[in-house]
Amino acid sequence: MFESLDMSKMGKLMEELQSKAKDMEAESKSINLTAKAGGGMVEVTANGLGEIIDITIDDTLLEDKESLQILLISAINDVNKMVEDNKKSQAMGMLGGLNPFGKI
Repeated sequence: MFESLDMSKMGKLMEELQSKAKDMEAESKSINLTAKAGGGMVEVTANGLGEIIDITIDDTLLEDKESLQILLISAINDVNKMVEDNKKSQAMGMLGGLNPFGKI
C-alpha cells in the first residue's frame, strides 16, 4: 500500500505546505466578501480570514430594532458561510498539485 511513499520527500512536502499556508493566509486577508440582507438594507463585509471589516445599515432600520437584529444575524451568517466556502476552495487548490504518495 505504501510502497511508492518516499519518506525522504515528506519533509520537503511539509515545508511546501507551510509555505503555501502562509501565502494563503496573506491572500485571504486581502479578499473581501460581502453579504446583503433585507434587499441590501444591511451589508456585512468580512475578509477571507473571517474578520468583519465593515457593516452598512440603511437609516430606516435604526427605528426598528427587531428587524435590524434579524437582518444583521442573517447577513453575518451569510458572510461567515462565504468565508468558510472560500477557505475550503483555497485549501483544495493548495493541495491540488501535491501528491505525497508519488505516482499511483
